[in-house]
Amino acid sequence: MIEVNYIAQNVEMPVFNRQAVSEWLEQVAAHHGKRVGRLTYVFCADDYILATNKQYLGHDYYTDIITFDYSNSHRISGDMVISLDTVRSNASQYAPDYGHELMRVIVHGVLHLCGINDKGPGEREIMERHENEALAILPANVF
Repeated sequence: MIEVNYIAQNVEMPVFNRQAVSEWLEQVAAHHGKRVGRLTYVFCADDYILATNKQYLGHDYYTDIITFDYSNSHRISGDMVISLDTVRSNASQYAPDYGHELMRVIVHGVLHLCGINDKGPGEREIMERHENEALAILPANVF
């Protein structure tokens, strides 16, 4: 059974059609041969994601998303912590708008759960291709 939770941690919840996004994520996972179990998105500010990054990964830097993978076999599950501050900053530099960048980061977490990495040689380009493919099928009623 699919369960997607969206939580705001000391920030205002971003405005988007949660049902449409959840269904889109389910479609993206299916494209990669996976089923969605429980996904939790925690939207936060930079200070929260920095503390999370330090505590759980030993990294002392800001990032847009941290994905905690609890998947098994063909069912993906995980917690994704997303800094809306970093999403906003990245959107002003790299994306057409904030909403587009937010959806890119949201699907980025699911793609990690599907087994796509972005740290090794050539992996960033592969991740970007999968992000772009997913964004191409983003429903029009998301915003």
